[in-house]
Amino acid sequence: MHEPIVFVIDRDPDVLKCIAGALERRFGADYRILTECSPTAALARLGEACGNGEQVALVIADIWTSEMSGLEWLERAREACPKAARCVLVGWGDGEGFAQVRRALVTGQVETFLIRPCTDPEERLYPVVGEMLGRWARANRPPAAPVLRIIGERWSKRCHEIRDLLERAAIAYDFRRHDSEVGRQMLDEVGHTGPLPAVIFGTKALGDPTNSEIAAMLGARLDPEEDEYDLLVVGAGPAGLACAVHGAANGMKTLVVERSAVGGQAGTSSMIRNYLGFPRGITGAELAAYAREQALSLGAEIIVTRGVVGLTTDGRDKIVTLAGGRDVHARSVIIATGVSYNRLEAEGASALIGKGVFYGTGASEAAAFADKDVFVVGGGNSAGQAAVHLARYASTVTLLVRGPELAMSDYLVRQIEWTPCISVRYNAQVVRAEGTARLEALEIGDSVSRTTERVKAAALFVLIGAGAHTDWLEGRLQRDAHGYVMTGRHVNLGIGGEPEWDLDRRPYQFETSLPGVFAVGDVRHQAPRGVTAAVYGGTTAVWSAREYLAEV
Repeated sequence: MHEPIVFVIDRDPDVLKCIAGALERRFGADYRILTECSPTAALARLGEACGNGEQVALVIADIWTSEMSGLEWLERAREACPKAARCVLVGWGDGEGFAQVRRALVTGQVETFLIRPCTDPEERLYPVVGEMLGRWARANRPPAAPVLRIIGERWSKRCHEIRDLLERAAIAYDFRRHDSEVGRQMLDEVGHTGPLPAVIFGTKALGDPTNSEIAAMLGARLDPEEDEYDLLVVGAGPAGLACAVHGAANGMKTLVVERSAVGGQAGTSSMIRNYLGFPRGITGAELAAYAREQALSLGAEIIVTRGVVGLTTDGRDKIVTLAGGRDVHARSVIIATGVSYNRLEAEGASALIGKGVFYGTGASEAAAFADKDVFVVGGGNSAGQAAVHLARYASTVTLLVRGPELAMSDYLVRQIEWTPCISVRYNAQVVRAEGTARLEALEIGDSVSRTTERVKAAALFVLIGAGAHTDWLEGRLQRDAHGYVMTGRHVNLGIGGEPEWDLDRRPYQFETSLPGVFAVGDVRHQAPRGVTAAVYGGTTAVWSAREYLAEV
């Protein structure tokens, strides 16, 4: 098979030669570097390559090419090669060119830009191209050396849950159907005749394992090393990871307990574009992996696939009870458990979870629906990110919005408007999901016309808001009617009950009704949403926890 293609066009032969030579030196062993001065000739060569089944990883175009603009060429290249990453070249002093690039970045026409000519490729060309190619390879090529192999039924709910867990944990895996030739061969090699799905690590195979069994097989910690900590953080989403980084950096013995995979709900995000410092965006799984590594390097301890079931006190100490009965003492606690997606109340949807109906952005499933018609339920940022991500693969993506308008960031609205395969249906809701072995069709109702329509559907991704799951805190902390934890000025100091607030001061901004226990992120009452707000909350809560420890 041919190596994936990186295609560059530029009006100046000398600039083109410079860029091509630099790319060949760094990436030539793994990619074919093709060049053209003529946009028309370049499109013909791209069409021929795609027609032969070759992969195009990245297209780079001078914004002022002859015959057509670089942005127009990139749009036509996208039609021919929808999975290719797109980059535009612009020169210093080109005011009009930069204005066009800015608009193209906002609408998603291009992922990034480079400055021409390439006088110092080490400074920007290699880092940018390397990042784009790495992201393309992770999305479009099977891992060369997968950590785990999964053998099971394609439309199995448990298979989907395991793949989703591994995607969020940024663990490379290879999935094969149990009735395929390769799948049967893999099972024979390890001698597995037990239940499915089978998860294979080296020569060891587990049949239908729990998440904890998979984590243990990979060497993850499932139990705390100590019995007492300065700071115990419940949840390892962006807020909890920020707590871990700043707690450990300030010399606090810090433990983070996560019931699933590091990253929380944000770890399922296909692309986060509004977090400071990542101009080309970053996936939720990548951001979580970086934060986890940073926290560990500073001395924090993280255990995964371990839930928390209770919170009590022993004098000033807090006792956190882990699932399985282990008690851990902590001088301060930060609750960062986030929220979980609400369930879709539609006939037949529950029976098809993992079989075409998915909750979340579906990072592990998107590629399976190439050239299919898929639907996304929701009108917020998560739904918009999912729609844009799915549009790279699916034939059509339809957003089903319950209300009369979208409730998402402006850059996502612009991307949706610009992406031709995405359409939006307002005042729409799913009435019924149909299918036997997998999802086949949806019945969609219109709340204005009071009519319904049956449409064929390969997949349905549900992102319709979320709720806090804080039942384990009942009777311990003040919560609102929906289960969100009261903090700061929202704490009612005259509410009575146990424990009584016994300090002279008011609660800190993120402090709960129990002194020394804080809540950050989406689990908090009236908390602003988003990764930036979560990280701010985690950072600030650690400083408040330090002040609390100084008091006592």
